[in-house]
Order: sequence, then structure tokens, then C-alpha cells
Amino acid sequence: MKNKKFIIFDLDGVLFDSKINMSLSWKKVQNIHNLNNIMFEEYFKHIGKPFNEILKLIGIKKNHKKISQTYQNESSKHKSTIKYYNKTMETLSYLKRKKYVLNIVTSKDLKRTKKFLGKKINLFKYIECHSFKKRGKPHPQMILNIIKKNNARKSECVYIGDTQVDYLTAKNANIDFMFALWGYGKNYNYKYKCKTIADLPKKLIN
Repeated sequence: MKNKKFIIFDLDGVLFDSKINMSLSWKKVQNIHNLNNIMFEEYFKHIGKPFNEILKLIGIKKNHKKISQTYQNESSKHKSTIKYYNKTMETLSYLKRKKYVLNIVTSKDLKRTKKFLGKKINLFKYIECHSFKKRGKPHPQMILNIIKKNNARKSECVYIGDTQVDYLTAKNANIDFMFALWGYGKNYNYKYKCKTIADLPKKLIN
């Protein structure tokens, strides 16, 4: 993992733990939209994919925008349940001091991404979020947008994620992928992996 300059992070499961927030938000969706037969565990096993794609995968065929709005509103209400992983801010600040360019590619919408990051958003040069107008992961569009905005070479970039869909997104964009072992996904014996976010500098700095 040498000669990297541009680091692209996934958000949920990589920079912060939002599982409690997701669970509370899905409970509201169940109550409002009469979906009590679809448990949170069924939703969560597809995490990392765009929200509307998850809805399709778990058998919800309509009202995607209304369900998404309910979920987003409830998620914003429970902002306090989102916790950064230990040493996240210290690690990001250190990498920035070392002249790495930090970016985010996430399936979360832009409004909540900005709200949850708060002032910490200034650590990142560019942020790409999913919307109904964009093709979501594993399509490489969002990563390719980041690469183009940074005027970067693909060999200089790495995407750090915690799910198989993150790996596929990096692969489709033809950039390296590093698996976050501290996140939500299963380790499929990826070539590059990192135990904790605090270990990331050792993996990147020559």
C-alpha cells in the first residue's frame, strides 16, 4: 500500500458506529409504514448499499421515497447515538498533517452526512453521497467523481470500507481497497486490511 496520496473513506462502520441509530430509524419505518414483518437484521445485512436498493432486496417494492424520508428524519433525531470509533479524529488529523488528501464516498445522503460530521467535515476535501439521481455502490461513479475532482491517478488512491459492496465499488473503479476489520462486514480475506483505524498510518506511510 505504497505511494498513496488520496484516501477515500466509507462512513458508517469505518469512521463512526451508527448501528444503534440505524436500528432506531428502522423501528420508526416499521411503525409508520406497516413493515413490522421486516426485522432490522434483514435490513442491516445489506448495509453499505443505497437505501432504495436495500428496500428492493428485502422485498419492499413501493413508497421508497416516503420510507427514505421517514428513516432520514428519525436518524437525524437520534444524532447523539452516533459514536466515532476510538482514535478516529486523531488518526484523520495525523494523516492530514502528513499531506494525505482525505475524502468520503458513502451511501448516506448529503444532508445527514453534513449534520453528523459537523465541523469535522473540514478534514475532508471532497464528499460524494448517494442520492436518487446517482448510481450507488457498487457502481464506481462516486469514487470516479472523487478521483476526477482531485485530478488524481488511480494508483494514488485507496478506498477504505467495511463491506463486500465497498470492495466491489473499489474494484469497479480500478483502485486499491483496504478492509476495515473494525466495521460491520465479513472479512473475505481481502488483500489489504487494517485492524483498527489507529493502525491505518502504519499501513499507508512508507
